[in-house]
Amino acid sequence: MLPTNTQDPNYYHRVVDCQWACPAHTDVPEYIRLIAQGQFTDAYLVNRESNVFPGILGRVCDRPCEPACRRTRVEEKPVAICRLKRVAADHRDDVLDLLPKIPAQKNGKRIACVGAGPASLTIASDLAPAGYEITIFEKWGQAGGLMRTNIPSFRLPAQVLDEEIGYITQRGGVELKLNSPINSMKALLNSGEFDAVFVGSGAPKGKNLDLPGRNDSNRIHIGIDWLESIAFGHINSIGERVLIIGVGNTAMDCCRSSLRLGAKNVKVMARKPRQFFKASAWELEDAEEEQVEIVVNHSPKSFVIREGKLAGMMFEQLEYDMDGDRIKSERVTGEIFIPCDDVILAIGQENAFPWIETDLGIEFDKWHVPVTDKVTFQSTRPNVFFGGDAAFGPKNIIWAVEHGHQAAISIHRFCQGEAVTARPAPMLNLSSRKMGIHEWSYHNDFNPAERRLMPHVSLVERFKKINIEVELGFNAEQMAAEVQRCLNCDVQTVFEPKLCIECDACIDICPVDCLTIAVNGSEAQVRAQLKAPARNPDQGLYVSAALKQTGRVMVKDENLCVHCGLCAERCPTFAWDMQKSTIVLGTISTPHASDDSCRTLPNLKTA
Repeated sequence: MLPTNTQDPNYYHRVVDCQWACPAHTDVPEYIRLIAQGQFTDAYLVNRESNVFPGILGRVCDRPCEPACRRTRVEEKPVAICRLKRVAADHRDDVLDLLPKIPAQKNGKRIACVGAGPASLTIASDLAPAGYEITIFEKWGQAGGLMRTNIPSFRLPAQVLDEEIGYITQRGGVELKLNSPINSMKALLNSGEFDAVFVGSGAPKGKNLDLPGRNDSNRIHIGIDWLESIAFGHINSIGERVLIIGVGNTAMDCCRSSLRLGAKNVKVMARKPRQFFKASAWELEDAEEEQVEIVVNHSPKSFVIREGKLAGMMFEQLEYDMDGDRIKSERVTGEIFIPCDDVILAIGQENAFPWIETDLGIEFDKWHVPVTDKVTFQSTRPNVFFGGDAAFGPKNIIWAVEHGHQAAISIHRFCQGEAVTARPAPMLNLSSRKMGIHEWSYHNDFNPAERRLMPHVSLVERFKKINIEVELGFNAEQMAAEVQRCLNCDVQTVFEPKLCIECDACIDICPVDCLTIAVNGSEAQVRAQLKAPARNPDQGLYVSAALKQTGRVMVKDENLCVHCGLCAERCPTFAWDMQKSTIVLGTISTPHASDDSCRTLPNLKTA
């Protein structure tokens, strides 16, 4: 095997599994260490470099980082990464003066953003400090997009939204036009006001259920439209018996909102078994804690209307033959009528662009999704870009943020007359954490503490008003315990082959047997010599250059390594060191209009 190319920034980046899994590549271990040191403001700013909305995402992120957390390799539950993000946001000082400055003199380029959701706001956050003038058109009376309209205030308080959005829209360089829907892309483009247009209008069309009786009652609601009506105060009550059709995160928001509007009996109806649910595990737990009943293996058949009123729904009862987690076959075993006063349909969302004319050079596929480059986010019309749910369909906030970062790079390069396909190269910095022979500038002992439970408002109190935030956040004791569960995965075991004397001390002391000195050969031959069998062949082995004593190679299974640093402590020649890796994802320098110097665009990132 050839020596591992550790000069590739992605090598060390990928070993930090939580950061690698995060679409925006937030430096998770770094901000957790800062929280452990009580440096909440610094931790918040580390977050904001990549995810823009730490306070928001600390409450409602879909948490792709947590399933990747290496803590799950030594116990069942990951570090509470998302909830620690909220700790930094809740306990920081004022950061207004610490954010990137907005220059008084602009660079002469103007950008229009359609929709004031997370993708458009990220565009504004990235480009305004570089002298761009951003105009955001929002059809509603408040900014935030789905963060405002589809996430209930008992999960995401309005004041958190207002503050973090205000950091973007209220510091200059950004004009927010509320109650200003774009009804014609042609008119927007023909106005000649803008050098580029970014479409971040989300996936605003909720899917319908075309079944008998659907059009015979006004008590059948589309989930995302219904949540919007609650958000803007148009709905404040619902019937006592409510059926929710669908079992995604929107369905969870609908069922919990129903309880706060007066429902006494709420059932979530799922067509398939629980392992196929799209809702996040914690969303299901919160709903069931509030006595929502989740009914599996029921397929909607019809809406039952009696004397002109909705009486309930008929369902087919299903059974499945399973092959592991795969459905082999299904069959109908019977029918059942379930009474209700209201039905809420939460079965998915779709893109909708009735305002984009067909003669503008903006192509759509057969599902009416815009043909958009997945790297540059440029459409088939060069000055129009798409991002967030508007680009590829519904995902989540953190993906929309990353789309915004990538589109900002493209818009900048397009406006500067440069190729949008030329992406800024990532870089990586390594710095030793050695303070003494056996002393490190981080805690490398394993803390056996279990994951802390998030405290909640009592079941009695939380239903008194719809905007009572249910999760209270960690207290000081819980925070102190949870941060110690992080394994500091970004502090890497870095090997220098020419210093190794092949004494095997590192191999003897390794607690997880991730190290082997092996005779080089094919990958299969090297893997056959590993001290511990590789549990995850998808994560590559580290293979050193030939060692000078015997010509063998040092092999490390990155999947097994827990970065404890014992190898570096034990090594008599310092061939092993513990070094902090910092990934630098694609900063761009561009001339600023006010002088001949170069200005670095903050937050312009590339994966």
